[in-house]
Amino acid sequence: MRGLSEIFFAQTLFLLNGIFMTTIHGDEDLPKFGEPIQNVTVPIGREATLSCTIDNLQTYKIAWLRVDTQTILTIQNHVITKNHRMSITHAEKRSWVLKIRDVKESDKGWYMCQINTDPMKNQVGYLDVVVPPDILDYPTSTDMVVREGSNVTLKCAATGSPTPTITWRREGGEPISLAGGKEVTSFNGSVLTIPRVNRLNMGAYLCIASNGIPPTISKRVMLIVHFPPMIWIQNQLVGAALGQSITLDCQSEAFPKSINYWMLNDTIITPGERHEPTTYENTYRVVMRLTIKRVENADFGSYKCVAKNSLGDTDGAIKLYHIPHSTLLTTYLPTTAVETTPLIIQQQKENPEADHRHRFDSVASTEVQRDVDLLTKEQYEASSKPSRAPHHLPQIHWILMLITVFSGIQLQTIHPVNGFMMDN
Repeated sequence: MRGLSEIFFAQTLFLLNGIFMTTIHGDEDLPKFGEPIQNVTVPIGREATLSCTIDNLQTYKIAWLRVDTQTILTIQNHVITKNHRMSITHAEKRSWVLKIRDVKESDKGWYMCQINTDPMKNQVGYLDVVVPPDILDYPTSTDMVVREGSNVTLKCAATGSPTPTITWRREGGEPISLAGGKEVTSFNGSVLTIPRVNRLNMGAYLCIASNGIPPTISKRVMLIVHFPPMIWIQNQLVGAALGQSITLDCQSEAFPKSINYWMLNDTIITPGERHEPTTYENTYRVVMRLTIKRVENADFGSYKCVAKNSLGDTDGAIKLYHIPHSTLLTTYLPTTAVETTPLIIQQQKENPEADHRHRFDSVASTEVQRDVDLLTKEQYEASSKPSRAPHHLPQIHWILMLITVFSGIQLQTIHPVNGFMMDN
């Protein structure tokens, strides 16, 4: 009560003093405002300064008032209000400066500088307190767990001055799915609705609040989508030879994370010396691989890759079959109905040291050529006769020996002649 009485007494004294001074000096000598009060914008927590400039104040008094509450804050150099954050200073003998420390949002409003003339003179200035955005815990959404195919609504509420704008983005930059199959990289609005959510929508969403007053603030909302396992197999039929190492691949998707294992003929495969199951995980995707070393007969059969979680289970089948080793067989064909095939000889690259081997007697050369002609003729006659055991084999070897000796040519490949396979 004592504080209120002091304020009332100061107000009364302020008014009576003004009436008395106006009666003495007259209107021509009254004080005047030197310049308008400038509006001030201050971030919350800073200091606000309002300046009132008066010329020819004489013995009149000035006061600062809060307009909306009609509260006197200061008179001359005295602070009347009980708000200890406020102070008054007199600068340059004509300016009266009202200072408010640690500005609060409640300090926002109109302030009046008043001279106690009769009638009173006054000016007003506006103090705007800006507040950076702040996201409210409620009704802002928290982390959500939903089933695939359901509709999801994410909410974000924020305070601040000016009123913040709300923008939604995905943490990894992925598109946001909207109604009608539309996809956007960002969405403006406090409520984000995702229809028929699927596993591709799973991840972190950022609610970002900004109003031009730093700092911008954001909240992370995790959207978790649950769905039963699914399996994809690229190769369902795989062949391997005995002793070979082979790898079987299988891909699965599930959330919550699935338990993954391999089976052979309905028996679970455990890691061992020859069987090496491995998994590679990325969020809800899993790549399953089974490496089989030194394949044995017991390894052939039907393999299953199995994935299980709390919502269900599934499996995929891969058939591993035996591939025989490829072998090269040399076959002696019968002499019947075989066309005449020229004798083909592949020689190595020329060697200067062996040039003298190519100089042979013309008689020997003629004899070799005659024998080759004879061989070709007999091949033709043999093709028109009934099958019989080959009897020209010694002669063929003799001819080849002569060619090797006189020409210095080393045999590498001989194609079938008269139905026989000849080794080098």
